Amino acid sequence: MSDAGDSYDELMRYCNTAMLVVTASDGRERAGCVVGFHSQCGIDPLQHGVWLSKANHTYRVALHATELAVHFLTPSDEDVARLFGESSGDEIDKFEHVAWHAGESQAPLLDALPNRFIGRRAALFEAGGDHACFLLTVQDAHCAEDLRPLRFDALGGLSPGHAAEDRPAPAVTRTDPA
Repeated sequence: MSDAGDSYDELMRYCNTAMLVVTASDGRERAGCVVGFHSQCGIDPLQHGVWLSKANHTYRVALHATELAVHFLTPSDEDVARLFGESSGDEIDKFEHVAWHAGESQAPLLDALPNRFIGRRAALFEAGGDHACFLLTVQDAHCAEDLRPLRFDALGGLSPGHAAEDRPAPAVTRTDPA
């Protein structure tokens, strides 16, 4: 890694982002993964961007989903974080290991993670890297009092289900939900 890359990694450690589980269904399959790259990016309309690894099963399902569910993890949810962060949906059905139900849009809602929002896909941004940004317009949100999010540094040692170099080629440039 370059000096810039090392320095950038050091800068990002100070951000210590809240960790999420993003779930999706395309009507045939359901998928979910842990996400650390995300940000609110609009007020009117209320929008949030989530970046999914193109190596993940979740990315491929989300390409054809109209809505995604974005769940906030808490420190007591490390087991869920490990399931959705270390297992690959290409190998197991993660939803067989957790209680969940389908939301109105069919996006899987994880019962153990009530702090969440549902976002309708507004756009997909893909610039050839290992992640693509799904821009979501928030449709519904639920927040329990005193949410204390699980932070990136609390998940030290998380081994991703896929390495970044496992991403498929060529790049996808679709901007409309399927």
